[in-house]
Amino acid sequence: MKVHVTDLKPGDCLLYDTFNTQGLHVLSKGTAIRVEDIAFLLRHRIDYVDIELRSVESGGAGSLQDHGLHEEFDQILLGYESIFLEALAQGTFTKSMVEDTLKPFLEVLDRQKDVVSLLLLLDREDLDTYEHSLQTGLLSYYLASWLGYSKEERYRISCAGLLHDIGKSQIPLSILNHPGPLTSLEAEELKLHTHFGYDIIRSSGLDETTALVALQHHKYADGSGYPGRLDPGQIHPYTEIVTVANVYLGLSTSRQGHYKQGLGTVLRQIHEMGFGQLNGNVVQALTGHLLPGFVGKQVQLSNGETGTIVMNNPLDLFKPLVKVNDMFRDLSRERSLFMDEVFV
Repeated sequence: MKVHVTDLKPGDCLLYDTFNTQGLHVLSKGTAIRVEDIAFLLRHRIDYVDIELRSVESGGAGSLQDHGLHEEFDQILLGYESIFLEALAQGTFTKSMVEDTLKPFLEVLDRQKDVVSLLLLLDREDLDTYEHSLQTGLLSYYLASWLGYSKEERYRISCAGLLHDIGKSQIPLSILNHPGPLTSLEAEELKLHTHFGYDIIRSSGLDETTALVALQHHKYADGSGYPGRLDPGQIHPYTEIVTVANVYLGLSTSRQGHYKQGLGTVLRQIHEMGFGQLNGNVVQALTGHLLPGFVGKQVQLSNGETGTIVMNNPLDLFKPLVKVNDMFRDLSRERSLFMDEVFV
């Protein structure tokens, strides 16, 4: 079980020997974590460690079990994998499988109020296509809710987010799993997944709008992206929601050689993209609902310091008041400092 150092609890047991970035041995396998060990790991700038699986009783407020999402997440992941593999083999999937896997999960999501913690808890390194698609569907659901869509529309938007990359089932694994930059020919072949996705969804009996999202989710409001023949004015509102979720997850995870960036850094980039490239209303829904949820969370600042966000700045949500040890840093005054990473 991988956890961030700031989410360690006294009594957690290390699963492996822990080393810092210089290769220096810091703590041994089997170490029962104490409060001073957490501080020691932070001083060595170690972000994540592997610990033995916590029991439900000892998991604490930050565990997946307490959020009721561990089994549901794995179940829908297996459901989407079945849909993807069926599309791979047949070029279509069974329509009822989407509803059978998605609706129970969304009922669980309706009970989750701390969306920031939820996203951080489900965050994993090197997301594969299955996990990325599931998280895109999840975040699209919340964005639709924040934008005032009805429950039925939220379901349809989440479904479109879940299926947006289904066309990748027709792309060779040698391209999907390529560790470095693609050649120009490989990049063009990868772009075809949007057309494949449209055809697969329509052939499987789903509605035109869901298929359009698969076709359009790499096309941006400023005309950039693909397909090239698509006019920005033709982009469906559901696509604009799924695109923001897709871009956010693409920036916040390490995939195909791209370094994972901190949540604070990612949200700043998304905010800037909201001035022309992405739909501004959808971006405001994302930042306006996630940033206030940072209060009380652990944060790493751009200078490497770790503290706790104690108060938002209503004039600039990206510049909160942060308590670092026994002092306070007002980021609205210390303009060179900014939030980089946020932890559960």
